[in-house]
Amino acid sequence: MEKHTACVWPRLEPFLIGVLPVSPPSKYNMHYLRKMVCYVRNRDGCFPRLGWHMWRHIACGKLQLAEELAWVYFETFDLLMPHSAERRLEWAEALSQCHTPKELDRQRGKLSVDTLQFLLFLYLQQLNRISLRTSLIGEEWPSPRSRSPSSSSERETKISSQNKNWDDQAHLTFIHTHLPEILELLVEPGQLSDSGQILRDSQLTPEALESLSLLLEGSANPGRTVHPIHKLLSRAPLQAQAGFSKLNRTYSLQQLQGFLRKTLCPNPFGISICSQSGKKLAWALQVEGILKKAKIFRNSHTAPPGSRLVLMSQVCKQTLAKDSEKLNNANVKLHRCSDAFIYLLSPLRSVTLDKCRNTTVVLGPVGTSVHIQSCENVRVVCAAGRLTVGTSFQCTIHTLTPTRPLLLPGNVSLTLGPFHTYYPILEDHMASVGLAVVPNLWDQPLLFGAEGSAPDTSGYRILPPSEFYPLVIPFQMDGDNCEIPWSLPEEYQKAVESREQTVQEWQKTVKDTHLNK
Repeated sequence: MEKHTACVWPRLEPFLIGVLPVSPPSKYNMHYLRKMVCYVRNRDGCFPRLGWHMWRHIACGKLQLAEELAWVYFETFDLLMPHSAERRLEWAEALSQCHTPKELDRQRGKLSVDTLQFLLFLYLQQLNRISLRTSLIGEEWPSPRSRSPSSSSERETKISSQNKNWDDQAHLTFIHTHLPEILELLVEPGQLSDSGQILRDSQLTPEALESLSLLLEGSANPGRTVHPIHKLLSRAPLQAQAGFSKLNRTYSLQQLQGFLRKTLCPNPFGISICSQSGKKLAWALQVEGILKKAKIFRNSHTAPPGSRLVLMSQVCKQTLAKDSEKLNNANVKLHRCSDAFIYLLSPLRSVTLDKCRNTTVVLGPVGTSVHIQSCENVRVVCAAGRLTVGTSFQCTIHTLTPTRPLLLPGNVSLTLGPFHTYYPILEDHMASVGLAVVPNLWDQPLLFGAEGSAPDTSGYRILPPSEFYPLVIPFQMDGDNCEIPWSLPEEYQKAVESREQTVQEWQKTVKDTHLNK
């Protein structure tokens, strides 16, 4: 085999799902992460697994984060992990049994994460770090008339409308640029000099390389089976090229870094390739001409799990509905859709709405996150592991979520309401992605403000019961659900029943008057 025939690329999901689409806390930098590496490796109960209570101690005491924000990062990392649906349902049931803050804290204390992978996850948050220079002179949206952001909150608003979570070229550049620091986080403290620099003969253990599989995967040849980086480098020819010593059973850090630099390439399953050569997603009914501008592509025919993408761009003045295995566990992006009704009634992995307007989107259960950014007058109905909304105007979101919705800077006139629809196989789809009915924190949003400033509480409201109406999905499907498979919040249920009673009384009045034709 020729040298460096392997291809290695950044995995999509850590960037897409793991990186919060907001500028990270200022102390999420290499200086503090180096200190954290030394701390967790020399402290009992921190390595190789890091528990919630110890992370809270580090985050609140050392990094000066608020406790709820520390939990958001811890919870987001756990959401990224490939847990089974059964495990997620068991965890949801345990949380639903917690009735006091003390019980909730005790339950959270049972959660732990892989320490090295969590360190990489924290480092990855720098993907959306604001550069003062680019925030002042970079490209603006939606209008060149917008004045340059001068305050920290305005810069924060801008970055959340330009996050790089879907940009596979930005992911590759990030790994290329920061590879030495990424590998440094995985090195044992004894391999560093007194000044914290990596020694020339530093070694990396196979366990540390396994943690790197959070970020990197690849194949031995283009078109071959995709493997996590630690499994790819367990093969004899590549193992030697990456600097593995059979004597020490470790990798030479210098040689591994050189190998990765030479083999890093764009993700063959990223959105760039999908938009160029992805397969068109077929619909039962299409109106030629109206859908001509629409671009609807998928890569599920070639992509491995975790890399399945569906891109829907510029769908205008259309009603589109899809329930298909081709959507199952896909990461979906809806881009610049307008005046449309879109129903994606399959279990999904993640969904992003970007720069959509005057559109209604009804989603099947989403296992990880739904992110809404730079949207206007959009109505979204979803059950999701997490909801985030940034720089959006007059949007209404009806959601069921076990985590607090994250409202990023720049939102105006948002409305949050309870999930209010069903389709016949909704419960089956929820079970398949590990989403339970409780806990449901749809009405307890967490507001993100620019660091050091108070969050703006005027950007959202909770839907008044008097404005609440259940949504009916206008399609016939096979299945058992013939109503919303759980109780609505009491005040909304009363509003619906009161309205139904008024209609029944009117019908009775008409009947009792014995009117002629």
